[in-house]
Amino acid sequence: MTSAAHSARRLGLVLHPGRDCGPPVETVVAWARSHGARVLARPEDAARCPEGVQAAAPDELAATVNAIVSLGGDGTMLGALRLAAARPVPVLGVNLGDLGFLVEVGHDELPAALDRLDTGDFTIETHHGLEVRGPRGSWVAFNDVALARIPGAGAVRAALSISGRGHGRYRADAVIVATPLGSSAYSYAAGGPLVSPALEALVISAAAPMSGISRALVVSADEPLRLEVLPRSGPPALEIDGSVHGRIAPGEHIDLRLRPDAAKVVRLDSDRYQRRNQVKLSLLDLPFLPDELRSVFSSPSGQDHDAEQRPRA
Repeated sequence: MTSAAHSARRLGLVLHPGRDCGPPVETVVAWARSHGARVLARPEDAARCPEGVQAAAPDELAATVNAIVSLGGDGTMLGALRLAAARPVPVLGVNLGDLGFLVEVGHDELPAALDRLDTGDFTIETHHGLEVRGPRGSWVAFNDVALARIPGAGAVRAALSISGRGHGRYRADAVIVATPLGSSAYSYAAGGPLVSPALEALVISAAAPMSGISRALVVSADEPLRLEVLPRSGPPALEIDGSVHGRIAPGEHIDLRLRPDAAKVVRLDSDRYQRRNQVKLSLLDLPFLPDELRSVFSSPSGQDHDAEQRPRA
């Protein structure tokens, strides 16, 4: 982590596509008015904002803002990081969801967080990106890139090359290449290891492997990867951070390489963030949904156990 000296006088705003972001948007707009700041958003987000938010094309927004505020969960935050990938600026994540590893503050903490963003009273947590070049485009991912089976189209059959040398083949429901940040997402669900975000490495894992490579691999940032879709494969979907970007036909390939320090995430309380993430990671292995956990730790009467132990007046 590094300390930051910064002025948030041109804020970019990225909204969750489905959640009601009205109250936090109003907070951001009110703060901007009182501090003489401009707020820019992509046209589809600006249409959901009150007067005072300027619509800007993604390229214009990314090229002109000093910082970005992401309102949503980790998916929204990943979209904000991708938006700023060509010119990384600090991104503050405001949590409107249930479980987040990137987002840090709640709506009630937003005014104070914006003040600290404006005065530079925060630290920067850098994250690595994953550059992917396919036959019809190139992108940057921050969690993972996957070649994923499409129902009815057959298993994914792909050959892996590391630094230009053949390493083996996969036959699986998906082949996933994850960053250290993304090692706690799709790759983890497929049995891959958790990797420290401080490590410059990539994790390659297979979901439901049927033959070929079945164990996760960890490779260094200096080792470029290629995944070639083999002739007998179904045409898998190319997923970038969970979003589909077309299909890769048999005989085509994608090239992947780690891009160090491709994103800047705002941290206001690093110790609290790390403690909270330790709890979140432990919850991933529990067979309960968040609402079910409340019933597990609550008494039949609906009171929590601590309340039952308090002495009565």
